[in-house]
Amino acid sequence: MPNFDYKQTEHATTRHQTHPGAKFKAKHQQQAKSAEGLGLNDKIGLGITKRVGTMWAAYVFFALTLVSLPAALTSGNLIVIVSWVAQTFLQLVLLPVIIVGQNIQANEAEKRAIATYDDATAILEEAKQIQKHLELQDGILDKLINDLARVEGHVKPKSKPAAKK
Repeated sequence: MPNFDYKQTEHATTRHQTHPGAKFKAKHQQQAKSAEGLGLNDKIGLGITKRVGTMWAAYVFFALTLVSLPAALTSGNLIVIVSWVAQTFLQLVLLPVIIVGQNIQANEAEKRAIATYDDATAILEEAKQIQKHLELQDGILDKLINDLARVEGHVKPKSKPAAKK
């Protein structure tokens, strides 16, 4: 009699042991290599963004803002002080901090996307296994139905007793 041999997908087996970050790291290493095909303007923009989007850039910009702080404070003018805070400090310091935060969020989103893709792939493979199992069961049920029909054809039905009125 046929028997279904279930084989769980490798991803379903190792999902809890693996971390999607490995694929993520490999992908970003590949992206760094593929950056070689960028044009000059793209390379310049990418280089500046990578350097400005660090906490070290935030520290440097913070130090730079401190150069003009004494002049703003000694002016005694509230508008100059507010202007220094808004136009100098906030813009220079928060820009790299925001880029750092966006990079972290993008990295986490990438990891979740990889994990979701791997989960969906595992589910698809599991569904294929279920489909194979059902096809095997269909074949067995068809054989049983045919055997039962053949047996019923050899057995003569008993006559039904007359219904009482």
